[in-house]
Amino acid sequence: MEAVAYVDINAPLVERCRLGDRRAQAEIYKRYAKAMFNASLRITGDYAEAEDVLQESFLSAFRELHTYKGDSSFGSWLKRIVINKSINCLRNRRLQLVPLAEQHDGAASEDAVTPGEQDDVQWRADVLRRCIQELPDGYRLVLTLYLLEGYDHGEIATILGITESTSKSQYSRARKKLLELAHEQGL
Repeated sequence: MEAVAYVDINAPLVERCRLGDRRAQAEIYKRYAKAMFNASLRITGDYAEAEDVLQESFLSAFRELHTYKGDSSFGSWLKRIVINKSINCLRNRRLQLVPLAEQHDGAASEDAVTPGEQDDVQWRADVLRRCIQELPDGYRLVLTLYLLEGYDHGEIATILGITESTSKSQYSRARKKLLELAHEQGL
């Protein structure tokens, strides 16, 4: 069998960006801004900070485009920049992981309710988003990186400079706290 080389569909656009083409930069921004903003918002938990991170990330990406080798998709490379800048934003806010001694033992309801209407599904999604935003920074960061961004605990430990067991315990506590918050909101 013949090996197939990875080809990024955005390669021609990225090359135009490398040459300083402003229209190509605008098109890249248009294609990726919403997804990158959402990734940043999930990590920072703050709309204004996520907007700032988004702008800084695109500026940095265009400035450092010469370091993009094309061995992964441009979107993956850009997302890594956004995640790193989001984490730095939290660190600048003096990110404090919740101490291991602190416990959240609130009982959460396991009752599954089947959504019947689209409005009900949207309401539940909005409530869940608000509950995630209410989590302490450390909890929200680990939960987001693991559950929503797809990193494993080893990768999270490396990114945050913590142990893998700390990442696992933060994730476990984040889940418990999220269930508690969701239960309080009627989910």
